[in-house]
Amino acid sequence: MNMLRFFERLVDPYVDYAEQDTPPQKLWPFMMAYSQPFKRVFWITGVMSIVVAVVEIWLIAYMGRVVDILQGDPALVWQTYSTEFVIVALLILFVRPILQGIDVALLNNTILPNFGTLIRWRAHKHVLRQSVGWFENDFAGRIANRIMQTPPAAGEAVFQVFDAITFSLAYVIGSAFLLANADPRLALPLVIWLGLYACLVVWTVKRVGPASQASSDARSTVTGRVVDAYTNIHSVKMFSHGPQELEYAKDAIEKARTTFQTEMRIFTIMDVTLVMLNGVLIIGVVGGAVWLWTLGEASVGVVAATTALVLRLNAMTAWIMWALTSFFRQLGVVKEGMETIAQPITLTDVSDAKPLEFRNGQIEIDRLTHHYGRRTGGLDTVSLQIGPGQKIGLIGRSGAGKSTLVKLLLRFYDADGGRILIDDQDIAKVTQDSLRAQIGMVQQDSSLLHRSVGDNIRYGRPDATDEEIIAAAKQAEAHEFILGLADAEGREGYDAQVGERGVKLSGGQRQRITLARVMLKDAPILLLDEATSALDSEVEAAIQETLYGMMAGKTVIAIAHRLSTIAQMDRILVLDKGKIVEDGSHDALLAQGGLYADFWARQSGGFLNAEDT
Repeated sequence: MNMLRFFERLVDPYVDYAEQDTPPQKLWPFMMAYSQPFKRVFWITGVMSIVVAVVEIWLIAYMGRVVDILQGDPALVWQTYSTEFVIVALLILFVRPILQGIDVALLNNTILPNFGTLIRWRAHKHVLRQSVGWFENDFAGRIANRIMQTPPAAGEAVFQVFDAITFSLAYVIGSAFLLANADPRLALPLVIWLGLYACLVVWTVKRVGPASQASSDARSTVTGRVVDAYTNIHSVKMFSHGPQELEYAKDAIEKARTTFQTEMRIFTIMDVTLVMLNGVLIIGVVGGAVWLWTLGEASVGVVAATTALVLRLNAMTAWIMWALTSFFRQLGVVKEGMETIAQPITLTDVSDAKPLEFRNGQIEIDRLTHHYGRRTGGLDTVSLQIGPGQKIGLIGRSGAGKSTLVKLLLRFYDADGGRILIDDQDIAKVTQDSLRAQIGMVQQDSSLLHRSVGDNIRYGRPDATDEEIIAAAKQAEAHEFILGLADAEGREGYDAQVGERGVKLSGGQRQRITLARVMLKDAPILLLDEATSALDSEVEAAIQETLYGMMAGKTVIAIAHRLSTIAQMDRILVLDKGKIVEDGSHDALLAQGGLYADFWARQSGGFLNAEDT
């Protein structure tokens, strides 16, 4: 076991490396980039594969020699060859297993576990750096599927290079030398067979790669559609769309079936053709050896060795072909995975980005424009000054640009034009992590991580103590209901798991845990996007005072449809069609008689009417 641990630790899959915003877009440079920590191991493994192949050929050749030796007087055989037999026996019993063991350990214990781990770790790290917009343009299930299927495919491809391709090349070349050494005429059928075999390999490989990539892509589509249905299972059930979802998935499943059928047809044709070619090899080499023996030009040992060699090659050819096709099939999977894990990072820190130095929380928005690549929607040349510690309410119809402003402030997207400054620092020129560290946000969609309640709250400040987590939960009016939680595994209270996206909790419970998380973070800039929308009136009333207390000393931007929740803000901004059309206090805007006054007059129960949102 200690020896295996030595091989397992030859390469650290988590070794530091220079991250690339634009990974290689072609297959071989992509594979080479990930292979750098394994270069020395790959060379050693290649040499060991050749050594093992040479030993196997020598063993067959020596068995032929043994057959020839046994043609002599039995009484003299042991007396003459005993020392040689003992040495060969020791080589077979001890040296051969050691060489084979090193070769196998390099493959099974050094390369396979660590190479796949390295790719998965680096691919996940790369994908996590992608922008929010990048994730919004793809299925989470398909992204995850590619992260999971690409590493083992790449590992299997590398495995086949050394386990089969290098070994088989050395074996075939060694076989040709062995036959030529016995009689050059015996090598001729092998050379002819090898040419035909190479043609079959080329034919197979040219078709397997594209077929495998199509099949892999189809499987990813199935995964994406299935995960999409599971993720939105409440909507599926609520609208009774189970049959529609089945039909939607069936289209992808059927395409996966047909693409896989195409791939399997190639293997069937390959197998039948290979059996025919191997018949030519056996008849050509073994028949030739027997013919030479009848002429007295080859010994029985030569016939025995060539027969064993050819039968071994016959057994190996299917394995070699399978290994080659598997190699290119796995490369097809890697190529398909590259469509996700090799995409460039488009939202990056500038080369000389520095951490944001927070001073007092002044925000300046200068001619900010963003349309998500469209001609309309988003923001259009918005300019705004928010003083240190000022509380801003933000309202407007749906699509007016409220959420766009918040996302640009967090730099989830880069603006099409204009800039945002915090304490006179352009947020496009500071590091993204330092920017978001100074901002706390509570969203309307309060999804949680599939972890414990405590872990979800601690996400706001990973170094927080249990006491601080409980204190934040109490502030958010969440402590009492948390104590009553229990999951299917018997974990209770703060240790209870909340389910994927927090589905085991009610909307109000999720919202309060989200509030507790932001309270624990205690960032100096606070963004509230319908922060109390999921709370019932009683809980909202209890938490409202806490919220206002949390705002003390912070710069706040709050989006709300319930106008009563922002009436006490220092200023209220009304957005319409991507522009700020009104700016002032609650009383001042009511006096203007504009959009805000209209919203206020028409709201029922403190909400904007649906026609206005």
